[in-house]
Amino acid sequence: MFYKSRLGKVLPEVFQEFAKPPYSYRRLEASDAGSLHSLISEQPASDLEYFHPHGFDLDSIEKQFRNRSLLLMGVFESGRMVGYFFLRFFANGDCFVGRLIDRYYRGKGIGQVMNNIMYETAWRMDFRCLSTISRNNVAVMRAHAKNPTMVIHKKLKDNYLLVEFVREAKGPGLTVALGQPNRQDELT
Repeated sequence: MFYKSRLGKVLPEVFQEFAKPPYSYRRLEASDAGSLHSLISEQPASDLEYFHPHGFDLDSIEKQFRNRSLLLMGVFESGRMVGYFFLRFFANGDCFVGRLIDRYYRGKGIGQVMNNIMYETAWRMDFRCLSTISRNNVAVMRAHAKNPTMVIHKKLKDNYLLVEFVREAKGPGLTVALGQPNRQDELT
């Protein structure tokens, strides 16, 4: 709520700078709730095991559009939503990010564009860009293994990591968490 005018300036700039055809990237509106529900419902349960930003029923999704601290964004191909990503802002200057890509659209570069949009939006608004990642989520661990912007802050319960995405690389990314023998002791 406090950053609405800044977000109104930053977000269009970031979308213009980072979005890449053939996909379109944009802020979601309440009228997109049904499309978001469909996207999530079409994913296998195993793909949602570590993705719990909110409830997935239509009522819970519609409620998210009224949450002023949540910026919901989508990726579209020919009008069909093929990706969902978000930033959840906190008054203390922290921002948590998350994303989901339709199983048939993975490996096409969409995730990198989503990351760029999320990170740059948070950074340009002077927020710390954070996430929690399960070390058991092999696909996400691999996706972030070479992410030069990621710094692991600490281990959390249930085998999760608290990570921050920073403008300048400060370490080897998730290679530490992937069991590299030279640094594994730091996280076990």
